[in-house]
Parts: sequence; C-alpha cells; structure tokens
Amino acid sequence: MEHTLHIDASANTLTSASRAASAILAADLGGSVTYRDLATTPLPQIDGPWADARLTAPDTRSQEDQDRLELSDTLVAELQAADTIVIGTPVYNFTSPASLKAWMDLVARPGVTFTYTPEGPKGLLEGKKAIIAVASGGTAIGSDYDFLTPHLRFFLGFIGITDVEFVPAREVVPATAA
Repeated sequence: MEHTLHIDASANTLTSASRAASAILAADLGGSVTYRDLATTPLPQIDGPWADARLTAPDTRSQEDQDRLELSDTLVAELQAADTIVIGTPVYNFTSPASLKAWMDLVARPGVTFTYTPEGPKGLLEGKKAIIAVASGGTAIGSDYDFLTPHLRFFLGFIGITDVEFVPAREVVPATAA
C-alpha cells in the first residue's frame, strides 16, 4: 500500500489555499498518510550543539546528542517511510516559510539522507515522488523572482528525491488565501 507524507507549511491555518490544495492532492493518492503541520507544531531552528551531534558517529553519541537528534530522527523516519511526499506551501517573501526551511535543515543529515562521494553529494532517498502545492500570490511560479520552487527542487534532489512536481494551488482549489 502506498504511504504519503503530507506536510503543510502555511501559517494561515484557516483559509490557506496551499493547505486546501495539499489536502486534496494527498487524499487523491489514497493509501496511508502521515501528516505534519509545521505551523501548529513548530520545529526548532538548528544550533551549534545540534550540528555537532549530527556529525558525531552514532556509536559514540552521548545521551545529550541522541536527545538533540530525536526530533530529526523522527522527521527522517517519516521521509524514509513515504513513497510520496505532498507539501503544501505558500511563497513568503519570494521563498519558503521559515517553518519549511527548519524542516529542511532537520532532515538534511549526512550519512542518513545524503552522502558525499568522489563525484559529489548523493541523495539517499531515491525512488520517492514529491508533489508541492504552491500558493504564490503575486510571485509567479517559474518567474525570475520565484526562489521557492528552484530551492525546493534542488533540496529534494540533494536528498535523492528527483521526481518533483509543482502544482499551483489555484489549479486545485479556488485561490482565496496563501
């Protein structure tokens, strides 16, 4: 059975077009769904001790290191378990909301979601698909001032997810909010 990881990033929890569109897209896939709402359950920003812990060999991590990485481990496990990732996001100031960037920071883990090879970085989450519902307001998707979609495409590719589709939220639901 297909498993979907559904992530919403809009701070607008009541009338968000990206949330409405991502809900429809996730439901249309069928199967089981893990849902993560980055607005109602905010993620922490990474800090120095977290960055150090992620670079410490797993067999030598202290209990504090393990505790620091616990949420990141959960987020990575959600990604690893998913066949498809559906993300609902608005464009905030030409790019992603800080909540989505925090998620990206927490799942980018050397040796876990990507590795370095002599040929350069290699993503470890291959064989997955991502569908991103984007509410862009005045920032046209694909325009010279759209920094969200190229960034997400690059990031997802960096961790191995190269089958990425962007869907304007207004094509799924009437545009009423971001």
